[in-house]
Amino acid sequence: MLLRILHRTEYDYRGSVDMAQHMAHLRPVDTPLQRVISHELRITPEPAARSETTDVFGNTRSFFSLQSTHSVLTVEADSLVETHAPLPLPEGTPWRCMSWERVREHFRYRAKAPFDAASEFLFASPHVPRDDRFAAFARPAFTPDLPALVAARALMERIHTELIYESESTEVSTPALEALEQGKGVCQDFAHIMLGCLRTLGLPARYVSGYLLTRPPPGQPRLIGADASHAWVSVYVPVPASAAADGDDGAATPSGAWFDFDPTNNRCGWGSPGEDYVTLAIGRDFADVSPMRGVIQSGAGHELAVAVTVAPPDELDRLQASEDS
Repeated sequence: MLLRILHRTEYDYRGSVDMAQHMAHLRPVDTPLQRVISHELRITPEPAARSETTDVFGNTRSFFSLQSTHSVLTVEADSLVETHAPLPLPEGTPWRCMSWERVREHFRYRAKAPFDAASEFLFASPHVPRDDRFAAFARPAFTPDLPALVAARALMERIHTELIYESESTEVSTPALEALEQGKGVCQDFAHIMLGCLRTLGLPARYVSGYLLTRPPPGQPRLIGADASHAWVSVYVPVPASAAADGDDGAATPSGAWFDFDPTNNRCGWGSPGEDYVTLAIGRDFADVSPMRGVIQSGAGHELAVAVTVAPPDELDRLQASEDS
């Protein structure tokens, strides 16, 4: 599937900003299931300096500084991405059938144990503490000897079924435990809750930010800017040495595999929840992959407006032409 993503962020300051430094995670990543064909980051006013680096998780982050007075900042990311359907899950392979207890034991500390890079996604992070309340919510899905992927899917389904998706019911800073206790939130909250459940039980899991192709209700036109960013979770299952030696159909890495779970939409898959998803960045939680953040030299507040459009490129071209006319 070929998708074009327009992500526009506008800060309208109540007063003038003298200087500013910003960091953005707005370039999608290349993965086995998606390829970035083109990407452009348009910034107004023109920055005095800008650069790109790769962070510790493999995401591209853009730094830019503004050293002249301005009252409005506009950042627009324009990306064209080719995506593919999730990989099929081979039946009966040892790593696919590995129980969640065995995954937990694989990551339990022991002297001279071989290093597994997924270990960094076991620990508490700024938005996701490890807490027994998460474990209590998750335990009905994690029955004894259940395969880790089956248990993770059951947890995803429980979050999707028992929690209510409600726009504006939380803020970026709302703690995941608070969202769990009130029983409602948005995709970021559901991802953080699932991460808290998995990590508290000793399973490595990471936060995925990205986009999802959404379709308007029947009879309603697609609108420019009406979509939004999305978030979901990846769960890691290590590959037993025997399975790694056999190659496991060539799809798993020698050390393990990541499986994506979207509790907001109750969808999952190996490498992606679906070909209508675009992965933007991965991290421990939202704090690692915030689309835009920065510091400014000014006492003024601001109004923030974010508009996202995800559509096949020809459809988006028609929409833009219609708006221009």
